[in-house]
Parts: sequence; C-alpha cells; structure tokens
Amino acid sequence: MSLTVDLKTPASGAYKQPIGLFINNEWVEGVDKKKFETINPATEEVITSVCEATEKDVDLAVKAARAAFEGEWRQTTPAVRGQLLNKLADLTEKNIELLAAVEALDNGKSFAMAQGDVGAVIQTLRYYAGWADKITGQTMDINPDTFHYSRHEPIGVCGQIIPWNFPLLMLSWKIGPALATGNTVVMKTAEQTPLSALVFTQFIKEAGFPAGVFNLLNGFGKVAGAAISSHMDIDKVAFTGSTVVGRTIMKAAADSNLKKVTLELGGKSPNIVFNDADIEQAISWVNFGIYFNHGQCCCAGTRIFVQEGIYDKFLEAFKKRSLQNKVGDPFESDTFQGPQVSQLQYDRIMGYIETGKKEGATVETGGERHGDKGYFIKPTIFSNVTPDMKIMQEEIFGPVCAIAKFKDEAEAIKLGNATSYGLAAGIHTKDLNTSIRVANALKAGTVWVNSYNLLTPQASFGGYKSSGIGRELGEAALANYTELKTVHMRLGGHMF
Repeated sequence: MSLTVDLKTPASGAYKQPIGLFINNEWVEGVDKKKFETINPATEEVITSVCEATEKDVDLAVKAARAAFEGEWRQTTPAVRGQLLNKLADLTEKNIELLAAVEALDNGKSFAMAQGDVGAVIQTLRYYAGWADKITGQTMDINPDTFHYSRHEPIGVCGQIIPWNFPLLMLSWKIGPALATGNTVVMKTAEQTPLSALVFTQFIKEAGFPAGVFNLLNGFGKVAGAAISSHMDIDKVAFTGSTVVGRTIMKAAADSNLKKVTLELGGKSPNIVFNDADIEQAISWVNFGIYFNHGQCCCAGTRIFVQEGIYDKFLEAFKKRSLQNKVGDPFESDTFQGPQVSQLQYDRIMGYIETGKKEGATVETGGERHGDKGYFIKPTIFSNVTPDMKIMQEEIFGPVCAIAKFKDEAEAIKLGNATSYGLAAGIHTKDLNTSIRVANALKAGTVWVNSYNLLTPQASFGGYKSSGIGRELGEAALANYTELKTVHMRLGGHMF
C-alpha cells in the first residue's frame, strides 16, 4: 500500500502527506494494519486516515531505537549531533509554510499562529544544537592520591508522548534536549493531530540522522501510550498532557522498570491585575493569556483577579476586547481563534460552561457555540465566581475564563495559590517591589510580569504541585536526559 496521500491546504496548496509509522527512517504500515481517521475541526470532515500503532509497533520502534543507541548514534560525536540538529532546523525553516499549513488544517489553530509555532520550533532546535558539545562534567580535588571526575551520559531510549494543542512545538521541546545529549527517541503523537509531525519526519532522514535515532508512532494513549509507559526497554518517559493521564504514566513507569519520568501537566493559572497597572496593556495581555491558541494552553491565565479599585472599569473594557477576537476559518488572515480540536473537547468545554451557569456564575460574554459547523466556541467570561466553583478549580482547556476582584496583595497571593496546580501566573503592576514580592510568593513554575504566554527556549518551563515533575526548555531540560556518573581513581600507594 502507498504510505503517502495527496492532500492540499488553502495556504500550501497540494502536498504529499505521509500516513505511515516512522520507524528506522522509513514509513511503514502497522503490524496489525490498523488505521484511524483524523478530522478537520473547522469543518468536521475527515482529512485522511493514518496507520495506527499497537504494542507490536512500539516493540519494533524500541528495538530500532535501542540498536541505534548502542550502535552508530553512540559513536556520533557531540559536535556532529549539533550539526544534525542545525540541519533539521534549516529544513524546518525552508518548509515553514507547509508545516504551519498542515498544523492549521489538522489542529484548527490559525495559520498565522501556526507559523509562529514553527518559528519557535526552529529556535528550539538551534538552541539545543548549540548545547550538544557543551555538556561537561567536573573534576574534584579531594586528596593527592586520588583523581575524581564526573560525566553526563545519555539515559538511553526515551519514550516521548506529546499533546494535540502544540503538536510540532511539543515535538521540538522533547527531541531537542534528548537528541543533543545522545539519546534515541520513540515518540507518540496525539491521535487528534498526527499530520504535521508525520510531514516533519521526512526532514529527519534528509538531515542525516542515523536510522532508529528518531521514531514516530501514530496511535491512541490507551494502547501505544500505555505500551511506551510500561515498556521494559525504554529508559525514560516524558509526557505533556493532563494531570490525570500523567499519574497513570508515572504509575506504569514505576510498575515496570522504574524508568525516569518527566511530566508537564495541567494548570489553572492566575492572572493578577493591580490598581496601578496600565489597564490598556493589562487587558491586551490578559486577553492573550486566556484566548491564545483557543484557550487550549496548559498555562492559560484562566483565573483573572482584578483589584477592586479598577475592577468595574477593567471588566467592561475586557468584555469589549474579547469581542474583537475574530473566531473563524483558520486560513483567513484575520482569524485569531479557530475551532476547538475535537468534538470531545468541544463537548467537555460546553459542559463546563453549563456547570458554571448552574453554580451561579454570571456569563458576561460568550458561553455558546459560534456558527453551526465546526467546533467553534465564543470567547467566554464568567463573573460572580467563588474560589470553590468547579470552573475556578478544574482545567477547562478552552476559551473560558473567570474574573473576580481582590482587596489587597495578601488576598491576591492567597487566591492565586488556591488550586492544586502551579504551572504559571501573571502579574500586572507598575510597582517593581510589588511584582517581585508577589512573583516570589506565587507557587508557579513561570511568572510573567506585565506580559503573558511569552516562552523562549532559553528559559525553563514546568510546574509546581499537580502541574508536573521536571522542566522543559533551557539548560534545566538537559538534566532530564542524562545520567550523572562519578569516577573515583586511586593513583597509587597503599590501601591504608
């Protein structure tokens, strides 16, 4: 059977879409020859079908990754690893419009936003390319008769499970540090959004990576994801997604071979606006903080706390700003918010909206479907909320936020920390002392001051509490993909 199909997008035109599993630098059919459909969330129509990985295919991918790790990849110098990552970045940049168009088609995000994502992929790959030959150990001067040194060694075969909200960006966050440090990868894409990563695989081979270094599987979490989490020959698993699934993966990792685990999980992030904030700027950032990527963002600022002196003015202006967000076709140039990713996600978000209404919260704007085709939801703002409401405690993962007032700094900190999550937070104030005090008091892995949702490869990202274990990005991510070994050498002389 052919493992590519002819597709087209409004932005890229016709292109060849791989539909197979990518194992050993080749697209292959699954052992059980299963397939599943991927749906265009803007039209609710089938785009194509792709091959589905089962436990048998995970085994084949792991064997390929193990052979590469023990063979050619182990002999590849750090400098060459960096060169390969840079070549991959170059090929990504050369094909930025195609990759962004496929992502917009499959995920539903606006084409402009998808272009931004692919730009960040390029930056991430180049950042970790630069690290490849700069990972060093230490020498330790302990006494004259011994020599002690440490070295960072790759862990081995890494299983990586990525989500549907940022398919290519999460791919780069995972493979950047993993490949730079000399590991091999078996990655599973989200079943909702397999297409852009499959297009990306052709550049792995073209860049010159040895067969088996990077393997990509399309499949479902309960089958392929579970097989990766429990596989006895996978040395580390990295997952981005919900806290509920993260717990399942951690348990499977512990019950199998106690593989290393990093988890980037959910959030219910506070966005705090003080009386002295620049209201116009704060509204712009608060709007971006919640409605960016259709609200399908783990660090979205879904709980907006505004100091009582400006609350009424802020709320009215924020409502007007949210209505300016163009909801519609991802390929229209002025679209800001496309559809939610799937029928399941649409239904889940609408369920939370109905719960908010039943709990007594007030819908200030939105709260209903946009149009009659596609998984579109109007930007939604709730007011008159209390901290114990479901919409204030649980991650909705859609274009829905809640706004509440606070009296003083102490109350803002208390409200900000009043969830089980701790991924991110925002602060808006002109007072430097206030920003530092509050940023230090909030239990969150990332705090933005007078901004929101600004991420860069150089700065680490990850969460406190139920928002995860370990860090993505920055130098910190490298530690997740190496084992630290210490060598003690006796130089001579008697034992005692």
